[in-house]
Amino acid sequence: MKQLISGARIFDGDKLLSEQAIVLNGSVVEAIVPIAEADTSLPHIQLDGGIVAPGFIDLQVNGGGGVLLNNATQPETLLTMLNAHRSKGVTAILPTLVSDTLATLDQGIDAARTLIKAATPGILGIHIEGPFFNPERRGVHSKEQIRPLTAADIDWLCSNADIPMMLTLAPEQTQPGQIKTLTEAGIVVCAGHTNATGSEVEAALAEGLQGFTHLFNAMRPMASREPGVVGTALADKPSYCGIIVDGHHVHANSVLVAHKAKAAGKLYLVSDAMATIGSPEKTFELYGETIYEQDGCLKNSEGKLAGSAIGLMDAVRISHREVGLELEECLRMASLYPAQFFNLEQSCGRIKPGYAANLVHFTDALTVCSTWLEGARLQHTEVSHS
Repeated sequence: MKQLISGARIFDGDKLLSEQAIVLNGSVVEAIVPIAEADTSLPHIQLDGGIVAPGFIDLQVNGGGGVLLNNATQPETLLTMLNAHRSKGVTAILPTLVSDTLATLDQGIDAARTLIKAATPGILGIHIEGPFFNPERRGVHSKEQIRPLTAADIDWLCSNADIPMMLTLAPEQTQPGQIKTLTEAGIVVCAGHTNATGSEVEAALAEGLQGFTHLFNAMRPMASREPGVVGTALADKPSYCGIIVDGHHVHANSVLVAHKAKAAGKLYLVSDAMATIGSPEKTFELYGETIYEQDGCLKNSEGKLAGSAIGLMDAVRISHREVGLELEECLRMASLYPAQFFNLEQSCGRIKPGYAANLVHFTDALTVCSTWLEGARLQHTEVSHS
């Protein structure tokens, strides 16, 4: 069924448009047309100002709607997570499993596989974050699960690469050639929770390392004579960096420096959200320990950050208002750039003929009003941040 959407400015992925309307044809965008030329006989959604943009894409989502994927590895969990994040403007998620037993990781992968094989809108694949980390940079990941990557792990990961997969690991916990094997199997390999030197990161990049998970956090920082992970990530032009902009994980000036230093279009927003998003419950269990939301961030009993309490609309808002990035760029960081990184650029990240009808409508105060997932609209009530 066709539908016409008008009454708001349109950000098409490149620029803001005025006095235009969007025509949807079922699950795809058919056209952007001048309002004066729009077919008003179509079913018509008249919006009350604001902006319509490409739906946000979150490549690091641990939970939402009161559930955490590691604690409930069923397909229903992934759908609950997606629904919770839609209120934050997100129309596609990469469900993320943190370091755990092989049995739990297998169950989580199978849950994603079930939905991928059923062509479920909004579920992109699976992100395996750990357990192949440096113990010194594990953060809140279970110490008991952290270990180096083995040949058996390579076989296991490649056998599960029938669905889109991202893997975060510490390059120094691998052997020469292992990252190359993983990337040749189609796995998107990122560095994270790593104490690697700059030369170790460069070697991983030469093998096909494609990105960096939550830049600055849980990785060797940059110094004058040792660029570490952060410096090498920012200097490398082809790779992508995810970053958590929640006002707690990374200082606004550090975000600004990263944006200036990293190649254009290669810094994207992630939430790293946990169970509390879209839920009245502000505590949850991780590895049998209670995690608390306090003052807008999540911490364990030791005071360590344990994921974030934001969604991508929050990250867009903070990036624009507190970091000072242009709104259009913030929107690209939440949609176009993650789409390009995860090989979705031919169908997502823009409002363009033939692209998926995945949209978000928000007010000028950057409060989400509605999302469309493959043409199906869902209205939201988000707390105003004017």
